Amino acid sequence: MAYKITSKCISCNLCLSACPTGAIKIVNGQHWIDPNLCTNCNGTAYSVPQCVATCPTYDGSVIERKDYWESWFHTYNKVVTKLTKKQDYWDNWFNVYSQKLSQQLQKVSIPDGIER
Repeated sequence: MAYKITSKCISCNLCLSACPTGAIKIVNGQHWIDPNLCTNCNGTAYSVPQCVATCPTYDGSVIERKDYWESWFHTYNKVVTKLTKKQDYWDNWFNVYSQKLSQQLQKVSIPDGIER
């Protein structure tokens, strides 16, 4: 399954030099990924496709899904993941903040005779 350049592309050209197979071309002023050359960076030294990794817009390069339902479920799962992990994010933030604050309070010296 090849990747495609979306309308969120800002034409920064970072993906042109990052693509190990040279699959990204500029056609009529628009970036385009040749599906015959795109290998999803499989068989390379990279663990993620470089067009995705180097894109500063996050959604400038995405998997081109041929099947409507595959695309629908991918979007659905992405949204559900964001919604369900939001609480985990704030719990993690609170735990890290509490720990850092506790460490800072322990570093503050308290004069003798004063209780905490």
